[in-house]
Amino acid sequence: MIKRTLGCVALCGWLMANGSLQAHHSLAGVYDMKKETELSGSVEKIQFVNPHGSLVVTVKNPDGSTTEWVMTLGSATALAQRGIGKTGPNALHAGDNITVKFIPARNGSPLGFLKSVTMPDGRVIQISAGNPND
Repeated sequence: MIKRTLGCVALCGWLMANGSLQAHHSLAGVYDMKKETELSGSVEKIQFVNPHGSLVVTVKNPDGSTTEWVMTLGSATALAQRGIGKTGPNALHAGDNITVKFIPARNGSPLGFLKSVTMPDGRVIQISAGNPND
């Protein structure tokens, strides 16, 4: 009976730990950590949500078409700690022309992990050094 109980406890512990490990993900699995790219465009929208916010930037291509790039941000809490939010001097608004530096997606899709933003007035705001906890 004790072996069966210990076996069940061990199995439950393993299942809980396995779920937690699968929920946590590595940046290196999605993004090419050896590259950094820079683009300029206009803010389409920004979302301050947990666990990761997002910034959509519309970029004009050389042929005149546009591409919407989705930039992954840190959590709303981490951004607020840097003074970045919906209001204030570091707020981004739809239509703002900005330049972003980011780590691009490995698969070449228009997705990136945002590192910094050059605001319309020229100020550079550091978002992350490449670590989602930065």
